[in-house]
Amino acid sequence: MSEAPVLAERRPRWAAVAVFGPGLVVMLADTDVGSVITAGQSGVQWGYRLLALQFLLMPILYVVQELTVRLGLFTGRGHGELIRERFGRFWAWVSVAGLAVATVGALLTEFSGVAGVGELYGVPRLTSLSIAAATLLLVVLTGSYRRVEVIAIILGLFELAFFAVAWAAHPQPGDMLRQAVQIPYGNRDYLYLVAANIGAVIMPWMIFYQQSAIAEKKLAPEHYAAARWDTAIGSALTQLVMAAVLIACAAVLAGRTPAVTLNTVGDMSAALTPLLGARMGHLVFGLGILGAGMVAAIVCSLALAWGLGEVVGRRRSLAYRPLQAPWFYGAYLVAIIAGVGVVAMVPDLVSLNIGVQVMNALLLPLVLGFLIALARYALPPAHRLRGWYLWLVLLLATLTCALGVFGGLQGAGLL
Repeated sequence: MSEAPVLAERRPRWAAVAVFGPGLVVMLADTDVGSVITAGQSGVQWGYRLLALQFLLMPILYVVQELTVRLGLFTGRGHGELIRERFGRFWAWVSVAGLAVATVGALLTEFSGVAGVGELYGVPRLTSLSIAAATLLLVVLTGSYRRVEVIAIILGLFELAFFAVAWAAHPQPGDMLRQAVQIPYGNRDYLYLVAANIGAVIMPWMIFYQQSAIAEKKLAPEHYAAARWDTAIGSALTQLVMAAVLIACAAVLAGRTPAVTLNTVGDMSAALTPLLGARMGHLVFGLGILGAGMVAAIVCSLALAWGLGEVVGRRRSLAYRPLQAPWFYGAYLVAIIAGVGVVAMVPDLVSLNIGVQVMNALLLPLVLGFLIALARYALPPAHRLRGWYLWLVLLLATLTCALGVFGGLQGAGLL
């Protein structure tokens, strides 16, 4: 029996709760290690001047991911599969190539974060990475989609620890309001961090994951309202976590002489943990980073495995055993092992995290272009993008892409 009828038969009070999951998981993964360090660096370098951007990105993130909800619910297909059906194999491979690039960048930052937390407690890098890889493989290889979803949510909720760090920093509301309107529009470094923050919020693997997860969970059109709430709550939560990290760093570290650079997990921990005391600070900060890194590693690796399976037309579901879907599980396994291997051999890859987020911003025209085209032409007529909402989505996508690409290129000295 499929899960959709089971969900529909439950009492209305609990039916909506049963639908929750894909949106919340992907949003918790959105606040990954690279995003956390990008937010921290934003607070250190510019105080609260990038705080308003976190809230402006909240509705944009919702609009983007809500389109994936529609596509997943009303077509029952994953993102890569729809691109292949509508635009052909060539464009499907182009889309999954962008997904692969973004996934590689994400995994490097996630595993670097996990290794950094281990080093805070004197655990050798290879040991912490091996434990992380074994955990990630065990979660997927021995569980159903529901089990993976529950574990991912539990891991992701450790990110709430960053709210405790922000509270302990005692930010001044007056400073926040004053600096929020002091925008250095012409500064290359500022624009580069704007691009990085945009890329830290809208990532290719998020779109692939949520649409495939909805299809995997067998949600049906009657779950549309609950799935939108799932996405809306997740969109708010992920941006509030980003804002909490930025606020903590801005309150404690902005303007400090000599200037502070937060390029590694160790840097951030050393700078912020005195707020809570050394022992408690390491624990709270470590849990937040571990939660962010592990849930993001699960999500982006599954997104790549789903995306590749959809493009080549192979079995791609957690409902199958590994021998029944070798392409799907093989892609997941390769992604995890490759990420761990690179981070084990090359130290301090977390310092590349801002560059990874800018890369995501540069991929936005491709990612959002496919998403909007599918929402316009692949959905049933009643649910297609049309009218004023189509023009609103086009406007938001254009502005977001333009700002992300312009800021990234100018910050890199290419404009």
